[in-house]
Amino acid sequence: MDEGGVEREYRKRRKLPRAYFGLLGLVLVNAFVQTARVSGGGAGGHEDRWGPPFFGMLILLVLVRVVLEQYRAYTRVTSAGITARGPLRARTWAWSDVYDIRVEQAPRGSGRGTPQWLTYLYDYQGRRFLLPHLNDWQLDDPYAEVAELCLAAAPHRSLTWERRPDVEERILRGAGRRKGWTWGIYGGLAMVGVMIMVSMALVITGRMDQPFLLIVCVPVASGAALGAVLQWYWGARPPHSPARQP
Repeated sequence: MDEGGVEREYRKRRKLPRAYFGLLGLVLVNAFVQTARVSGGGAGGHEDRWGPPFFGMLILLVLVRVVLEQYRAYTRVTSAGITARGPLRARTWAWSDVYDIRVEQAPRGSGRGTPQWLTYLYDYQGRRFLLPHLNDWQLDDPYAEVAELCLAAAPHRSLTWERRPDVEERILRGAGRRKGWTWGIYGGLAMVGVMIMVSMALVITGRMDQPFLLIVCVPVASGAALGAVLQWYWGARPPHSPARQP
């Protein structure tokens, strides 16, 4: 940190808990078992040629993303602005382009060993961007850190941190759209469980089994349809903002 208090960088300083890697390992082992099962084909000698490569690539992408997010991502703050580097790319905002910085509760499903409060940057179009490692997993009190950061950055901004009704409306509508797609993902995951049971029933009864169609295509299509409807509905009727604002 410099004398003005605005120069700082946020990187990974705490390792992920062992339980996280244990759970990830169980998921991967199960995925490989299922991949091997469907590669042998279903009833009647049917062989699924697309399922194993798809699941294998999906597993590989998840592993690569976890590693890159832990060791490559960071948030850097200077007197000129903020840089957020994600797993693959970096983005920089000048202070004049930053509308607000807010600490918000993590999405549902986050449990012990994962951040419960995340920090996001909002621009004047109401778009939201995650600031990596500026959370309660890497910091003792991200809310106090963001409040101090906003205070230190004030001299470098041409505008104050005042709220604008038009931007707030866009932020709330964006939150509604995200909520819709989140529930669409939940619906798709629930459909995966249903389709696994359907696939098992088809195998037991000796009928033609289509694992890729049932376990991948149907959940993706149903989740996308549900997300599209809900994001339209909640986008028009936005929920209250979950932010903790300094």
